[in-house]
Amino acid sequence: MADLSPNPNWIDLNEEIVGCRACPRLVEWREQVAREKRRAFRDSEYWGKPVPGFGDRQARLVIVGLAPGAHGANRTGRVFTGDGAGGSGDFLYSALHRAGFANQPISRYRGDSLALEDAFVTCMARCAPPANRPTAQELANCRGYLAQELELLRQVQVIVALGQIAFEGCLRILKEAGANLPRLKFGHARHYKLADYQPNLPHLIASYHPSRQNTQTGRLTPAMLDQVFQLARTLLDS
Repeated sequence: MADLSPNPNWIDLNEEIVGCRACPRLVEWREQVAREKRRAFRDSEYWGKPVPGFGDRQARLVIVGLAPGAHGANRTGRVFTGDGAGGSGDFLYSALHRAGFANQPISRYRGDSLALEDAFVTCMARCAPPANRPTAQELANCRGYLAQELELLRQVQVIVALGQIAFEGCLRILKEAGANLPRLKFGHARHYKLADYQPNLPHLIASYHPSRQNTQTGRLTPAMLDQVFQLARTLLDS
């Protein structure tokens, strides 16, 4: 069973994330989007705040994305949720469902029946950035939140990094925690057993990000994302 029990450490961290106003550009943008809304969601109450991670707190698999979508997680308050049919959320959760990590293939709003089993989904930046492009400083301001999540997720054996920014960000967090790692190259489905470089580190798998730009051009197909999560499943089951 997924662990969703109240935990003071998680409560404190999530409250800190939601209350963050460290990046003026992102604060202005996320709140502007929440006020103006997209026409299709004009009757929705937008979240308009930073977005915490979501999933099983005893997870052995962690999936790290880039940032909330302006009308997805910035609207619903949950990562990879609410960006509509064909969005990155449907693409990701469908793959997690096929691999046995999610109980359903789609997620439309925070508090629906979606549940993750042995998986936790989070991101590098917690606010929706203009043009989906956080700056290096904005990513640096957020990096500590992911570091704290990884510290609380004590069972992690596999990290899947969605996109090069997430891949490099995860490596930076591990290095800042004292890991002695070489320069590693990003590429879809590249797998690194980080324990080969230093004991007790997880596996790291790189994947293209399931953005519409990637999925609608065929750069990332369902079969390619299935390959990533089938590898993660194999590593966890071995």
